[in-house]
Amino acid sequence: MLLDVPARLLVMEDDDVAAPLLRALSREGHEVSRVALGADGLARVAEGGIDLVLLDLGLPDIDGLEVCRQLRENGYDGGVLMLTARSSELDRVDGLDVGADDYLAKPFGLAELQARTRALLRRTSRGAAPSASVASAPSVHGLRVDRDARRAWAREGELALTEKEFDLLAQLWGSRGTVLTREALMDAVWDENWFGSTKTLDVTMARLRQKLESAGLGGLITTVRGVGFRFDGMP
Repeated sequence: MLLDVPARLLVMEDDDVAAPLLRALSREGHEVSRVALGADGLARVAEGGIDLVLLDLGLPDIDGLEVCRQLRENGYDGGVLMLTARSSELDRVDGLDVGADDYLAKPFGLAELQARTRALLRRTSRGAAPSASVASAPSVHGLRVDRDARRAWAREGELALTEKEFDLLAQLWGSRGTVLTREALMDAVWDENWFGSTKTLDVTMARLRQKLESAGLGGLITTVRGVGFRFDGMP
């Protein structure tokens, strides 16, 4: 099914898989461009307008993990889907730790690639300005979350969150004071196409907590050992 508004995808891939990958994504109705070098990809993303990056970890000039790290440090908050021949769980966790939202191990089927791409794009919906709901959204210890606009503010500044980080915060925010189990959070934030380890939740939670702490809002999320997590504080 074609999208009403084409999503803009950037493929950072230098080997033979690039051509069929581009064709498959274009058939989905996306606007797809491709670069073979990490440096070129970073420059293209810096120009703006990219909704999702499909990033090969084995680029010839810069390791894909470093590319992802630089993307996040430069403020890119769109989706990042890593494509990797590195199959160990540690390698995948390293990718998530630097800011990736999902990964696919090579070789992969094009149907699965398309499904994961659709899943990430469904979670990419950032408005250019706050929605009307933000004015009435409660503030908890200086944190305000606008679920409609998919934006969050810590005191006076907006938090730069990835899709998964925002989804995780929104789930906890929407159930303030209630313990959400690890299983419930995995089901809500990672959809039925996700087959990875639950360590993904821990990695994403760690990044979210770090960003809240850096904004002076540490301690809002409590770990309930053996059960899950709770957002503490009521408006």
